Amino acid sequence: MGYPGRAVRGWKGWTLLVWVAAVSFVFADGRRVRPARCPAGCTCTKDNALCENVGSVPHTFPSDVVSLSFVKSGFNEIVGGSFVHTPALQLLLFTANSLDLIDEDAFLGLPHLEYLFIENNKIASISPNAFRGLKTLIHLSLAYNNLETLPKDVFRGMDALTKVDLRGNNLICDCNLKWLVEWMHHTNATLDQIYCSGPPVQQGKKINDLLPHSFDCIIAEFASYQSLKFESISVGAFGFGEDQYVVFAQPFAGTCSFLEWDHVEMTFRTYDTIESTSTVVCKPTVIDNHLFVIVAQLFGGSHIYKRDTSANKFIKIQDIDILKIRKPNDIETFVIDGESFFVIADSSKAGSTTVYKWNGNGFYSHQSVHPWFRDTDVEYLEISNKPHLILSSSSQRPVVYQWNRNQKQFERRTDIPDMEDVFSVKHFRVKGELFICLTRFIGDSKVMRWDGAMFKEVQTFPSRGSMVFQPVSIGNWQYAILGSDYSLTQVYQWDAERGQFVMSQELNIQAPRAFSLVSIDDRVFLLASSFKGKTQIYEHLMIDLSN
Repeated sequence: MGYPGRAVRGWKGWTLLVWVAAVSFVFADGRRVRPARCPAGCTCTKDNALCENVGSVPHTFPSDVVSLSFVKSGFNEIVGGSFVHTPALQLLLFTANSLDLIDEDAFLGLPHLEYLFIENNKIASISPNAFRGLKTLIHLSLAYNNLETLPKDVFRGMDALTKVDLRGNNLICDCNLKWLVEWMHHTNATLDQIYCSGPPVQQGKKINDLLPHSFDCIIAEFASYQSLKFESISVGAFGFGEDQYVVFAQPFAGTCSFLEWDHVEMTFRTYDTIESTSTVVCKPTVIDNHLFVIVAQLFGGSHIYKRDTSANKFIKIQDIDILKIRKPNDIETFVIDGESFFVIADSSKAGSTTVYKWNGNGFYSHQSVHPWFRDTDVEYLEISNKPHLILSSSSQRPVVYQWNRNQKQFERRTDIPDMEDVFSVKHFRVKGELFICLTRFIGDSKVMRWDGAMFKEVQTFPSRGSMVFQPVSIGNWQYAILGSDYSLTQVYQWDAERGQFVMSQELNIQAPRAFSLVSIDDRVFLLASSFKGKTQIYEHLMIDLSN
């Protein structure tokens, strides 16, 4: 069967034919008219043209050509605007060519094109707007090429399509192709059965049977948002009234620096400061709608401040016993049975990690937990619904204390075996299971899981100058951030299938000491203290790989 004439819509199949053009002269009104020219390398009849072994797309064809074929041609790209000189085309065919690229607007100027066959070529790349303007196209074949993917929405605007053929390609069914699956479920066009060549989880599956939710395309990352021009050693976020605030301890400036969110400029700005000396921790806690800040100092004792809302400033209300707290290193606040406490880890040889309790007027010493062990960190957590403390020390393994509700005191329960030289312990939960991150300065930091009787190792992480291994949770995303004084900070993301953390990204923070999250205006920010450089703020962004 040969090609039909101008009425191409009823065309069902084809056989490559060679037409011989009759060379003649036509006389009209007594004048001699030169016939339309057929380009070199092509053969033409009245409405058909076949080009073989041509080096490029010719620009001169008889004006009434409506079907054009290219076979074994020497060009490897269909460039933009290649067919603006043949606007009457209704059928265009490329087969057995060396084509490997279809450029932007390759078929611009073809308002009547209904059939486009680009088959048995070497097409590996198609530009996103390659088919722009083909509003009348009803049949598109890209069969038997080298396509592994298609640009998103490459068929946009082709509403007349009734048939698309993608057989014989090596399509990778990853997030880049999710759009095609969505399109297949909404288009009126039919597609022959095609199969995934990858990734392994999809290999061999019929693309026609996939659903959009078969693709996991949402990833997240921490993107640099704001750099603060000061060093800091600790950071905390808290809510007071209807607003969110953050506070940084600046040891060299000797201040607690409070920041608030500027809803107009969309940045963090200075809110207030507390002047102190060699500040190491500024720990906020809200009790009965009153804001208190425990300020731990290396020299001159530690103090407690209260926010005077009428005067709009912080007022010192209490000193902390300097004989017990000589070299504070960490502070935790917590509530047990409705009563408010805080605990200070003391790292001096003569000091004592001490629990303080709120009595309605001030904080008083409630219990000396761990004297003379040079504690570097304290973590409050609940194990089996019972309050516990874990104390990290440079002189022994981490010690676990359990709250005795009758005595209203913490009692030593156990220690964590084979974990000497742990600088700090931080906890997190995944689907109700309790885990801890243990930081070592040199050696291996670890993640351990509570099995109901003891903590058991889950995963190790090489540590090179690490003083913080902080878990943070954002919605369904669980991270662990391992800081380093000697290399980049490593951000790990929890993989639920493996039950372990996997590497996610790296952050450039000089000597990080603490991390904290704050949520403002439906946005989440990661606050990163830096002991030797600029304090950094990152925003947690969700990225759809299918876009």
